[in-house]
Amino acid sequence: MLWILRLILLASIIFLIYKSVKYVISPKRKLELAHEQKRYYFHDDPENVRKNFLITYKGVLFEGEKYLGTTEYAFEVVSIFIWPKSTAALKGLSYEDFIYIEDQVHEAYPGASISWKSPVKEFMDKKPEI
Repeated sequence: MLWILRLILLASIIFLIYKSVKYVISPKRKLELAHEQKRYYFHDDPENVRKNFLITYKGVLFEGEKYLGTTEYAFEVVSIFIWPKSTAALKGLSYEDFIYIEDQVHEAYPGASISWKSPVKEFMDKKPEI
C-alpha cells in the first residue's frame, strides 16, 4: 500500500515539473510578457502558412496574415498584411517604429511584400521628410 502512495506522489511531482517547464518555455507566455514590458517579440509558426503571426512592440500588439505564392524557385510567403489589434494603442509610435517592424518581418520572410491595413497604411503613405 505504501509503495502505491509513493508511486502516486512521484508521478504527481513529475507531472508538476513537466507542466512548469512547459509553461516557462511557452511562446504565448513570452508574447504576453513582452507585451506587458513593452518589448519587441515576434511569435510565429513558420511551418504553418495559414496561421497568423503576432508581434508586440512598445506595448502595441500587431497581427500579420501570410499569403503563399510562387517565386522563381518555390512556393513561399509572398505577401503579408499587418494591422494593429487596437488602434488606440498606436499613440506615440513613429514612422521609424513601423519601419523597424517591417525590417523584422523581412528577416523572417525576405521575399514577401508587406502591406499595412488602416490606419497605419494611411500613416505610412504620408512618408515624413527627414
